[in-house]
Amino acid sequence: MTPPVSESLKKYSVSIIGASGYSGAELTRLLLRHPLVELKELYAFSQVGNRVSDLYPALDCEKLYRQYSGETESDIYFLALPHGEALQLVPSLVQAGKIVIDLSGDFRLKNSDEHKEFYNQVKAPEAFMTYGMPELFHDEIIREKAISNPGCYASSIILGVAPFFRGTESSIKVRTINCTSTSGISGAGRSSKTELSFSEMSENIRAYKVGVHQHIPEIMQALGTSATNPSFDFTFTPMIGSLVRGIYSILNVQLETPVEEAQIVELYRNFYKNAPFVRVRDTMTEIKHVVYTNFCDIHIARVTGSGSLLLVTALDNLLKGAAGQAVQNMNLMLALDERTGLI
Repeated sequence: MTPPVSESLKKYSVSIIGASGYSGAELTRLLLRHPLVELKELYAFSQVGNRVSDLYPALDCEKLYRQYSGETESDIYFLALPHGEALQLVPSLVQAGKIVIDLSGDFRLKNSDEHKEFYNQVKAPEAFMTYGMPELFHDEIIREKAISNPGCYASSIILGVAPFFRGTESSIKVRTINCTSTSGISGAGRSSKTELSFSEMSENIRAYKVGVHQHIPEIMQALGTSATNPSFDFTFTPMIGSLVRGIYSILNVQLETPVEEAQIVELYRNFYKNAPFVRVRDTMTEIKHVVYTNFCDIHIARVTGSGSLLLVTALDNLLKGAAGQAVQNMNLMLALDERTGLI
């Protein structure tokens, strides 16, 4: 259930730029039911003039998609655009004093050289906003009016290993992390692509962008290091499988010295004790445990006497990996309970 709110509290006007994609549709669904916002405008490009209910009948929304022309009438703007496009729009929205939450990778990286390498795009060094992962940067987010929402793979991996890097147990040192993450096809977006068609993906799974995925520098940055000069050995194999939504990550971690399993479990439970959307589970998690929710589940599957660990995380790539986390961030920026409209 949604945490109770006062009837006298102000309702904020919200618009979405890039509302016709999968993340935009999830944002639309969440904001339509949010008790303290009023959904004003839905901006799109290829779907201009079409009704939301024609594109997404389940949303039962009769609003029309409009062309964005620089309007700044709403209090809050979500941007769910292809990489590179938010760079052109965010500065004017920030200058107008709007609350801005960008779901692309345009403002995630502090290092503009890494941005160029992994996104194949040039951006100014100042094009960076606070990284919107509530479990790690809660205090920073509540002070900001513009933030950059994390990527989906990045969320599943960062949350899976963050206690080792941002927790209080400084004696635990990580030597290597090897990640294999499988995403649902919706992670590739709504555009029609032959390689993502049913006949290509049914009963299939494949790796892609091995070692060069754009979420690598984002992950390393959030863990306090960099892809350019890493403090530990990191490998990441992203995979796409024949499911619609969800990300399932297998994280193999090698520590510098062995640590008892009970100490690892205590570390994780203490680190996430005030995080309402992270569940440290005693039993194996599955995609079906988290789809259509804003939860990230973590299971400590194995701790060996040699200092190796196997961790498993699961989340919904369109919610905790995108729209749900964006609304969670909006709640924090508005000084609301971060669960509002999400449970």
